[in-house]
Amino acid sequence: MAKSSADDDELRRACENAIDNSKQKIVLSMRVAKTTGMWNKAGKLGRGSAMAKPRVLAISVKTKGKRTKAFLRVLKYSNGGVLEADKLYKLKHLSKVEVVSNDPSGCTFVLGFDNLKNQSIAPPQWMMRNVDDRNRILLSILNICRDSGDLPKVVGIDIVEMALWAKQNTQVIPKPQQTTFQEGFTPAVDTEADMQVTVEKELVSQAEEEDMEALLDTYVMDIGEADAFSERLKRELQALEAANVHAIMENETLIHQVLHGLDVAITCVEDMDEWLCMFNIKLRHMREDIESIEAGNNRLEMQSMNNNSLVEELDKLLAKLRMPPEYAACLMGGSFDESSMFDNMESCEWLGGALSSLEEPNLDPCFAKMRAVKEKHSELENMKSTYAQRACEFLKKYFTGLVDFMLNDKTYFSQVGQLKKPDHADIRYKSRTYGRLLQHLKSLDKNFLVPLRRAYCSSMNMLLKREAHEFAIELRASALLPRNPIVWLDGALSANQSTYEDTSTISEVYTLMLTVFIPCLADECSFFAQFMCFELPPPVSAEDDANNNNDAGDKGNAAKPTLDTGALNECLQELLDGLQGLCMCYLTTWKAELFVDDVCHQIEKNEKNLRQVGVLSYIPRFAVLATRMEQYVQGQSRDLVDQAYTKLVTIMFVTLDKISQGDAKYADVLLLENYAAFQNSVYELANVVPTLAKFYHQASEAYELACTRFITTIIYYQFEKLFNFARKVEDLITSISPEEIPFQLGVSKSDLRKVIRSNLSGVDKSVAAMYKKMQKNLTSSEELLPSLWDKCKTEFLDKYTVFAQLVAKAYPAEHVPSVQEMRDILASM
Repeated sequence: MAKSSADDDELRRACENAIDNSKQKIVLSMRVAKTTGMWNKAGKLGRGSAMAKPRVLAISVKTKGKRTKAFLRVLKYSNGGVLEADKLYKLKHLSKVEVVSNDPSGCTFVLGFDNLKNQSIAPPQWMMRNVDDRNRILLSILNICRDSGDLPKVVGIDIVEMALWAKQNTQVIPKPQQTTFQEGFTPAVDTEADMQVTVEKELVSQAEEEDMEALLDTYVMDIGEADAFSERLKRELQALEAANVHAIMENETLIHQVLHGLDVAITCVEDMDEWLCMFNIKLRHMREDIESIEAGNNRLEMQSMNNNSLVEELDKLLAKLRMPPEYAACLMGGSFDESSMFDNMESCEWLGGALSSLEEPNLDPCFAKMRAVKEKHSELENMKSTYAQRACEFLKKYFTGLVDFMLNDKTYFSQVGQLKKPDHADIRYKSRTYGRLLQHLKSLDKNFLVPLRRAYCSSMNMLLKREAHEFAIELRASALLPRNPIVWLDGALSANQSTYEDTSTISEVYTLMLTVFIPCLADECSFFAQFMCFELPPPVSAEDDANNNNDAGDKGNAAKPTLDTGALNECLQELLDGLQGLCMCYLTTWKAELFVDDVCHQIEKNEKNLRQVGVLSYIPRFAVLATRMEQYVQGQSRDLVDQAYTKLVTIMFVTLDKISQGDAKYADVLLLENYAAFQNSVYELANVVPTLAKFYHQASEAYELACTRFITTIIYYQFEKLFNFARKVEDLITSISPEEIPFQLGVSKSDLRKVIRSNLSGVDKSVAAMYKKMQKNLTSSEELLPSLWDKCKTEFLDKYTVFAQLVAKAYPAEHVPSVQEMRDILASM
């Protein structure tokens, strides 16, 4: 028979280590199987039941003075095979011990405790290896419960069989366990008389009772008295025991040999088990050591590879960070003389490449965060900035010096009796020496070219204006312009008067000037664009332009403007500032030019008046003038008349804006009245003259803007607090929920009520005051009042609708006049 786990000292020590309580001692420990399955009639676990789980049941006692407490502990195995505590039960709460009847082996039992929180869940079933182990642990539990005075109910156990087993196996209890009992409990006598256990089932089962009745029936047929029957049974029992004893005595030697062999085999098996455990531990340690060594070798190999790669990358990075001293000296303090330009070009090329190598994607992003890279990049940026600043300052002085030299030398300009065309070949030749330097400056940072371009344009503009001025003086010396007195409108010449004079000489003179200077300016603009490194689209020939216009689907060949076009236009405007007159076609009639200039001069005089209200005088006069001019020309000299209209109306509108800026309070009133008067006066002419139609629409747009500003001013004069409050709520509602708005500073419910009281109580009076305010400001243009008041009511109603919607959304409990009520109030005004 295999050795019981109750005699396993190592198991007991493992249990003591698992509970980790020095005050408790393990009385008994046995290996069991935990299952919750149901046994079928064949003696096997049914389908769907859980698999048996290995567990250890241990009985521990704790002695404190004369009091002794007993516990039933359940221990389980961890993943590493080490015992750890799982459940703890107090044996004083043990209320029931039941052997599972469905298990034919009788090795499965259930322990019921009366203090479990969830009594609806079936308690686990404990299955022993054999009946001896079952009897041993149950007998120990019952003995402890008996000594404590709380015997549980026992179901499904034959007490007689239990008592006989206890009598036969009392000597099997090991000494350590006896010692424990002596310390905690007195071992009970394993006899039937001592097993005073309450059972719910009969001492003899139904089958046994039936067999006994059959046996008794057999004996009753021959025996009539019970004493004789009892005596006969005793004799037969003695004979049977004698026969058993005789058989045992005959086989005693063999039994001793078998038992001795079993003991030797068990000892060998236990020794082998200890050796295997020891070898297993050593192999596990060796395996762990090997794995640790392999992991270390892998890390070292990976580290070596990484170090080699890192060294290669760092060598490449160091090559990028290395700065040649000759380049550094040239960039930080070198000369810009013509003889040193080759060194400057090499240094610029190296600097551009070095900066590019330290930026993505030429540099790995992980290196970009290194301090050395950041410091080197910062150093190169500083070097770039310093060099570009030095180069720009040098070139500014260089270009200024070239222009100053030409300005101081009169031989470059026209003189008395000698017209001289502008000649810039020398200055361009000297400037091209630094063309590559400008290209490198643009590649480093094109922002440095902005002040240099402006300096070049400013210097060249002075030279061009000086050349044009000297050339014009010499031209005008031979042609004095006649000037007849010009009368503005009221003294206009009649249609029958002849005012034509010979102006052929003037035309020839200015035609010559335009012929000379327009190609010169165009050539200068082209040179400036190329020299200052502007990126421009390629020129499109007339033939290509015609083909592109004919083929609407082919848009890829058309030249597209680049980002530099706007900057070039600004620079050319600065370059040609003051020279635009040379590029314009002069009016063919000198007196017409003088007349328009004089009219513009008289219009500009209105600007100097202190304060003007109402419609300005030149607005209706222009309509009369335009009507007469259209009667005189009748389709002839259309371009000349349109140019005059453009110049006159432009001066009129500019002067009107300047006058309005002098009085900000009435600025919008002045603008809308005058723009309305202009539209009314030129309405019929605008239908037939496209130029006047353009200015009619311009005046219409300006009128609408002025009306909008004026109406907004009138509305906010009376209801500023109301609509400012609405704007605050509208701004807040985009970032927070409407429910939170009443709790914000400045837009609370009390603030809303204050605004309603100050603006909406007596709203009809406020609307009437708003009408009177508008009427007062429009005293000189009463015909505009009805249309402006309609616009004002519409605008006010739109703003109030937004306010009412915001109040309904953010302040649903607050009451304000409805939009319909406000519409009715406005309609009554």
